[in-house]
Amino acid sequence: MNKDQVKGSIKKTAGKVQQKVGEAVGSEKQQAKGIGKQIEGSVQKGIGNAKENR
Repeated sequence: MNKDQVKGSIKKTAGKVQQKVGEAVGSEKQQAKGIGKQIEGSVQKGIGNAKENR
């Protein structure tokens, strides 16, 4: 497991938490930011996976 995989997983999890907090407080802005963070995390993890498979 490389640093991109780890950082991507952490970012994805943080995004899920941010999205759920946004839902709990009724903030669409926070929900959207959380979803964006999840996407960033997935992309970074995918890059890490690609590096790992070389």
